[in-house]
Amino acid sequence: MKYSDKMHDAIEKLLLEKQGTSKAEVRVKAMSSDGSIRRFWRVESGAGHRYVAVAPAKDAGEKECAEAVSSWKIGSHLQQVGVSVPEICGFDPRYYLLVYEDLGDVHLQSLIMRLDLNNDQDAATAREYYRKTIEQLLTLQCEGVRGFCQDWCWDTPRYDRELMLERESGYFLRAFWQGLLKQEVPDGLIDEFGMLAEHVSGIPIDYLLHRDFQSRNVMITNGDARIIDYQGGRFGPLGYDLASLLIDPYVDLPNWFQRELFDYYHLQLSGMSGISKDEFYRQYLLLAIQRNLQIIGAFAFLSNVRGKLFFKDYIEPAVRSLTILVAEQMAVSDTPVCTVLAGVLKKARDILSEQ
Repeated sequence: MKYSDKMHDAIEKLLLEKQGTSKAEVRVKAMSSDGSIRRFWRVESGAGHRYVAVAPAKDAGEKECAEAVSSWKIGSHLQQVGVSVPEICGFDPRYYLLVYEDLGDVHLQSLIMRLDLNNDQDAATAREYYRKTIEQLLTLQCEGVRGFCQDWCWDTPRYDRELMLERESGYFLRAFWQGLLKQEVPDGLIDEFGMLAEHVSGIPIDYLLHRDFQSRNVMITNGDARIIDYQGGRFGPLGYDLASLLIDPYVDLPNWFQRELFDYYHLQLSGMSGISKDEFYRQYLLLAIQRNLQIIGAFAFLSNVRGKLFFKDYIEPAVRSLTILVAEQMAVSDTPVCTVLAGVLKKARDILSEQ
């Protein structure tokens, strides 16, 4: 039996167990997967119910299968503690197949890209949805961590220095600076990344980290913000996911709007944590730089190695964003940590402008 036929049969079986749907009532259609190597299907039943099914690729390895288990276990936990995630309808351990509620086609990104933030009415609409998203993020971070088990993590159980150096600053160096731009690593940059990671390592990791909290992982369903792609969850710092949302190149929010949302987040946070706004902003800048390095590395790899050219258009906005963050960190801190990186980014912008 073909792989696709096996998946269709497994989906039908899960729905039969869930709601008594017969095979004749189930319609299954393949979906695109953005940057993921997983397989996705949209499922409709005769009763009018809609679902999404996701499974590792046919030749998936141990890590991909472990990721699927994490998605099931973490999603079930988040649902139980009141985070607005899709309802899980079933999991088939034979194929690591997960079926969950279909939240539709409207990402936060697609909604925001239809708006002009220089228009007061459009800005008010964007503000409403970002505030709803921030409220759900705080629920995930502060409620989701309660009872969270690190054994559910398929990747690493916590955000730590090794991850920063290998998959964020290291990713930036390998995939973007050396891979895409074909440049030599300048003296002092690796040491500087080590210093940056050391500073970030001092930030408490007592919260649940989504680690890919950007506008395409927030669905807008019936006016509410719903969170998807949480399978990378682990213990981590507060400011990282906020940075992922605010510096997200998919929407390229203006700086004034980012700062307004930062203030709203801290206002909501003040009832849960005693951290001052100045200290939280200091932490936020360091975490935003780390996240931005990861973004650039990922977009360079996906476009240059995987051939997913969709991501190439977002590299220049991401480099511009990182340039602003580095300049801000140097301006507000007594110990700027990215002076070499500032020069690297200037050269990167010059090279990109000539391509």
